[in-house]
Amino acid sequence: MTPLYDLRRVHVRLGPAGQVHALRGIDLCVQPGERVALVGSNGSGKSTLLRALMGLVPVGGELHRAPGLRAALVFQRPYLMRLSALHNVALALWLQGQRWARARARAAQALERVGLAAYAGRNGRALSGGQQQRLALARAWAQRPNVWLLDEPTASLDPQARQEVEALIHTFTAPGASPADAGGGSLIFSSHHLGQVRRLASRVVYLEGGRILADLPVEAFFCPEELARHSPRAHAFVQEESA
Repeated sequence: MTPLYDLRRVHVRLGPAGQVHALRGIDLCVQPGERVALVGSNGSGKSTLLRALMGLVPVGGELHRAPGLRAALVFQRPYLMRLSALHNVALALWLQGQRWARARARAAQALERVGLAAYAGRNGRALSGGQQQRLALARAWAQRPNVWLLDEPTASLDPQARQEVEALIHTFTAPGASPADAGGGSLIFSSHHLGQVRRLASRVVYLEGGRILADLPVEAFFCPEELARHSPRAHAFVQEESA
């Protein structure tokens, strides 16, 4: 099976003179159908890794993507234009080469899918935080990705909105998701909510200082004895976050 991503000794330097070493020697292989959670403290490299997978930052080392890979990246605070919710989705499709009538029809379908059909004419920036994140998911869903890249998708939401967004993520990326849900079960996401990681992930990657210090199945990652044996630093992080 061809991996979605195969990273070997990948590093990323940021800043005007490359003085910030954001990723250091990353080795990571992600297979179709995996649901990978990236965890770690702020500044550990989670967001940079997602941007590297999307091709938004220059990388050193080797980063191989599967042929024909369609990735969609949703940020913690999605960028929305001062347009209607419908046009925020349709414009993205039109810029990718779809005819405007087809793009509008697909956008309307996407808004229906995330429960925002009634807000199609509302300015996207006037929506609530939870609605904006659902709009961002609609924009991603409309592109029929075969891998979803989500950067802290519920970090700034209230509990009810977080639950709604998480339910959509689960539907779109769960194993056996239908083609209509454009999911196929492939998900790479960063999160500070360990409960969310338990619910959504099949595998957990712990980063610290731009390095991967643990890469385990979710059951092993949340087994204190096994995690402590594999990576004391990752174990300390989980203990602190769970306190």
